[in-house]
Amino acid sequence: MNQTKDVQPIRDKKQLDDMKWALKRHCSERDYILFVLGCETGLRVGDLLKLTKKQIVELKSKREKIMRVKEGKTQKQRDVYIGGCYDEVYAYASQLESDWLFPSRKGDKAISPTQAYRQLNKAADFAGVESVGNHTLRKTFGYWFYKATKDIAMLQGILNHSHPSITLRYIGITEEEKNNVLKTFSVFN
Repeated sequence: MNQTKDVQPIRDKKQLDDMKWALKRHCSERDYILFVLGCETGLRVGDLLKLTKKQIVELKSKREKIMRVKEGKTQKQRDVYIGGCYDEVYAYASQLESDWLFPSRKGDKAISPTQAYRQLNKAADFAGVESVGNHTLRKTFGYWFYKATKDIAMLQGILNHSHPSITLRYIGITEEEKNNVLKTFSVFN
């Protein structure tokens, strides 16, 4: 029987580092860069796989490392800032022979979402990280963005969700986490 996997964000910095290590060690630079770019931008894996080498290389001369992406699911244009990981992504992209940022070894095309899933899960097994899937990258972005800013409205806009409750559920802000915050909160402290 085929069960749907409960994909979660990676909520622990050590697990993020372990995933990066496992992707570099047991998968490839391509898979490592996919993970980093996905976690840094919040783009869906399907949208990441459509990126080209040219889109990254063209940003070299620009002061702001912002690329415009048309999201596949919503068909909306989105400006994506990649300054935090640009140097790493550029170093990888500049040595590629393919036009695709995440090339397949089979023909002149990008890897499939299924292949991305396989590689992420291979690394997750080595890193001991559970509940990993293609949406883990986007959810991880959302989770850490929310933890840093507490701005659910802005995150809702970035992720193109219709309601803040959808965004909170998507990034896995659970009742337990809400209660932990309430334990330390006081209007009078």
